[in-house]
Amino acid sequence: MTVWTDHLAHLGATLADNALSFAAPADEACATTDATIAVPLLHLGTIRSVGPDSAEFLHNLVSNDVKKLPADGAAWNSFNSPKGRMIASFLMWSEAEGHAMMVSADILPAFLKKFSMYVLRSKVKLSDASSGIALIGVSGANAAAALGAAGLAVPAEAMKQTGGGDAPRCIRLNDSSFVVAVDTAAAPALFDALQAGGASRAGTAAWQLAMIRAGLPLITAPTQEEFVAQMLNYELIGGVSFHKGCYPGQEIVARTQYLGKLKKRMYRVAIPAGSAAQAGTDLYAPDFGEQSAGKLVNVAPAADGGFEALAVLQTSSAEAGEIHLGSVDGPRLALLDLPYALG
Repeated sequence: MTVWTDHLAHLGATLADNALSFAAPADEACATTDATIAVPLLHLGTIRSVGPDSAEFLHNLVSNDVKKLPADGAAWNSFNSPKGRMIASFLMWSEAEGHAMMVSADILPAFLKKFSMYVLRSKVKLSDASSGIALIGVSGANAAAALGAAGLAVPAEAMKQTGGGDAPRCIRLNDSSFVVAVDTAAAPALFDALQAGGASRAGTAAWQLAMIRAGLPLITAPTQEEFVAQMLNYELIGGVSFHKGCYPGQEIVARTQYLGKLKKRMYRVAIPAGSAAQAGTDLYAPDFGEQSAGKLVNVAPAADGGFEALAVLQTSSAEAGEIHLGSVDGPRLALLDLPYALG
């Protein structure tokens, strides 16, 4: 155990693989709804890109415009296969010597290895910085106040950041959710300060539920190379630039944008209690018969014993409104609102 995970264990966290919990799933879900939460993001890791060619190198590989990312900025981004299917989704931010990428921990080692193959003669060094950087998510109506009480400068706008260097880095995702990147050794004291500032400690599922409600997807191992960016609403959350040069999969992503109506979109759904739901599970609808009409992307327990999820679905099936989990006669899902309009 590290100093960070040892501290969390002393606070009562149950740690398993890259996830943790402080309470029963339904209680974690209630905290997401009713409180401001502080969550150790152990299910996420950080890749660093350092060197004078960092912006040029990354710009040529990912879906968003890295060259235009300001020093105080952050952006959603993705790395795609030549067929335009997302291999990894990540939050990227600028650092003094390059850039950092926050990616799902279960795909990080393989993604880093594949990404590193492109370095060649570029003056850039890629590394897994997860052991030295603790990521903490803060979400809720009083998130900004809790961060301020803990001594952090709070960005005034979404996808802006403050801090860096020796200070914790605070990145604002939207009105009520933030990610803090802090040196692992300093994480225990900061986590305690966030709780003293009014945030309730919560586990991985609580953060996943907050991100599902925000319509912010995360590619994990079960969903790699399943979706084109627009299927995950990535252009709606600012994760794609259509004005930059080529990158792997760019032709497919551009064609999807400009030719015809998009046939699949990401929706938020409710899954009834008693169901077995996980990322990658197929979904079915009457208009597609025994053929899959979509897949679950991210899943988190809900307060009623069921789940909430982000799901990529055929738009015709979603518009018809009858979606089933796992089989044509599986549990029926309910469509929920997203905080942004689907184009």
